[in-house]
Amino acid sequence: MVDITHKSATLRKAIAMATVLVSSENTVRLIEQRQVPKGDIFEFARASALLAIKKTGDMIPDCHPLPVEYAAIRYTVAGLQIHIEVEVHTIYKTGVEVEAMHGASVAALVIYDMLKPIDKQVEIGGIRLLEKKGGKSNESLPWVAALKAAVVVCSDSVTRGEKEDISGRLLCDLLEKQGLHDIAYAVIADETSAVQERVEHYGQAGIDLLVFTGGTGLSDRDITPDAVAPYITKDIPGIMETARQYGQQRVKTAMLSRGISGFADRMLVLTLPGSPNGVRESIGALFPQVLHVFEVRENVGH
Repeated sequence: MVDITHKSATLRKAIAMATVLVSSENTVRLIEQRQVPKGDIFEFARASALLAIKKTGDMIPDCHPLPVEYAAIRYTVAGLQIHIEVEVHTIYKTGVEVEAMHGASVAALVIYDMLKPIDKQVEIGGIRLLEKKGGKSNESLPWVAALKAAVVVCSDSVTRGEKEDISGRLLCDLLEKQGLHDIAYAVIADETSAVQERVEHYGQAGIDLLVFTGGTGLSDRDITPDAVAPYITKDIPGIMETARQYGQQRVKTAMLSRGISGFADRMLVLTLPGSPNGVRESIGALFPQVLHVFEVRENVGH
């Protein structure tokens, strides 16, 4: 099965539709008057669709079992067509479009089975996804390419040439995948003056997003959050709280990171851990949602 351990649980919704076509108005009349010999087709199909939604992970090999937190089945009769609309919600790491389509398809089969004794020409039409919401695939932020970003690696050993920088280069690659292309890059020692010089320099240069990696731990040389804090004019604690929560679900020691985040005037500053995994997990936890702060900055709103 596809690895979704790196994803975050978010509200996801899907609506699917299936169509059943009958051959005569007499069939429609029997349906509407609840006179189909096998029973009320709508209630039987509704119950079967709910069961199908919950059993999708058992029937479709690559579908992950997930918590179904809401499901609804709606019917519309239009001429000789019965439209079955199935809506499913979850708060999870992957979407529910297959669950909705599975529910719609089984509801259509149940209606077909119940109508075939009285209508030999009944048909099942198309089964299709009408709507999908939630998850990163729904994010559309074309204006991100216009943002200017900077990545700063805080590391004594990299500065001295004793170690190769991995986290900073990884961070640049991950930001590019988020649509950011104008990215400055620097390596500095774990010194308060060096960190603050970078904050001042990039603030004057009109950088929109400044991301530090390294120096967020508990050693005497981990001073990045302390050096950045005086420049934060609007604290946004929820950003790094989200990153720590995401990381702690994977590595328990993520709770020890002291990273902070907020606006330094108009520049968003993030202080991420120095390890490649810490960088990867932080970006996975925060992006692309965190980029909406720039719309808020311009008073566009959420």
